[in-house]
Amino acid sequence: MTSVNEVLKDNDKVKINYQDEIIALVRSKSSPKVVKDKLSEYHASDIADVIEVCTLKERELIYRILDMQSLADVFEYLENASELLEEIDIQKAARILELVDADDAVDILKDADPKMRKAWLSLMNKEHLKTINVFYSYEEDEIGSRMSTNFVTLYCNLSIKEAMTSIIKQAKSHDNISNIFVLDENGVYYGTISLNELIIARENDELLDIISTSYPYVYSDEKIDDCIENLKDYSEKSIPVLSDENKVLGVITAQDLIEVVDDEMGEDYAKLAGLTAEEDLKEPIFESVRKRLPWLVLLLGLGLVVSSVVGLFEAVVSQLTMIICFQSLILDMSGNVGTQSLAVTIRVLMDAQLTGKKQLSLILKEMKVGLLNGLLLGSLSFVGIGLYIALFKHSPAVTAFSISACIGTALLLAMVISSLVGTIIPIVFKKIGVDPAVASGPLITTVNDLVAVVTYYGLTWIFIIDIMHITC
Repeated sequence: MTSVNEVLKDNDKVKINYQDEIIALVRSKSSPKVVKDKLSEYHASDIADVIEVCTLKERELIYRILDMQSLADVFEYLENASELLEEIDIQKAARILELVDADDAVDILKDADPKMRKAWLSLMNKEHLKTINVFYSYEEDEIGSRMSTNFVTLYCNLSIKEAMTSIIKQAKSHDNISNIFVLDENGVYYGTISLNELIIARENDELLDIISTSYPYVYSDEKIDDCIENLKDYSEKSIPVLSDENKVLGVITAQDLIEVVDDEMGEDYAKLAGLTAEEDLKEPIFESVRKRLPWLVLLLGLGLVVSSVVGLFEAVVSQLTMIICFQSLILDMSGNVGTQSLAVTIRVLMDAQLTGKKQLSLILKEMKVGLLNGLLLGSLSFVGIGLYIALFKHSPAVTAFSISACIGTALLLAMVISSLVGTIIPIVFKKIGVDPAVASGPLITTVNDLVAVVTYYGLTWIFIIDIMHITC
């Protein structure tokens, strides 16, 4: 039986072969007509992959051979589309920007050189400029900035026959027709019809009878974080984006949603690492430094606090120097447990419907997990460290296992408290309107270091030195 990995490897090989075939085709001496006809058999994504590895001369050949719509389709898949667009004649480039989806055109223009952007915009027709300006008006964290204008509409007063005729006409310029959005006589969003329902409807059926008026929708100025979970829950191929006047401005497609989720996860991952945004290989060094430095300065300050607290226990260390050997064990485990709880909590907090009761349940659950893990690891530490001190440090059994008991207990308490800290801090951040991902891994680790130091040395002071009177 073929494994999943084998299937994936086979798919990769197919893609590589496609690229090899396209490159060979471009480098062949065939006539432009032959090359164009053969290129039309490949997906625009495969051609885009090839363009990015071709030489300038080969790319120019592709630009000449492909028709405008095919070029536009290819540019929607290019990672560095703005740079490559500069290689094309300025008027042709402006035409490509008119043919790509408006949201993709905005992305290309935002990355473009300001002079080129101004030149392209000056050559585009007013209708496309109007659409692009609508996208430019939204902030990056608003759902309107991610919508597509590739959708079709119908008026609710049409007959089934008239509706089909209208869809056929619109399909020439819009291929996203699986869901059709219905408007009332004033152009206000009324509901949605699936293409399947429209196709199987009888000619004498009423259009109103097949309209779903409970279909999900979002408003263009809604924050992406606020509506992303609702969009995922419905699992629709496209969801309408409405204006404040309830008119359809665009749609969020399944592909758009995947990109949104991917970007949001990337941003959260960056924040978990103590960064303010994602980095890429092309980002300037000083820009990367600028993103990382604020958190590092904050963590440096917290690190100095931790060091100062350790300094308060100098008397403990001077009387029982052996315990400093096991400090890193407590700190590492405390930080690891806190980071695990943080990751779980941030994932759960993505649910906008999370109630206070569920949040309390999450806190208790994480503390129970920390307690059980702490009991297990604390017990192992008690036995392992006790034997180590007795056998290798040649200490009396009572002394060895008293010290290991203190270490095991400190480990248990540190893990429970770290689970609490790693869970409650992002919840508090969420309550006060701060992105919980800002409670990043480095921050939680540093806070938990402080907790672990106080727990470890405090217990040693009270239990080993004051009660047991053990020093060495």
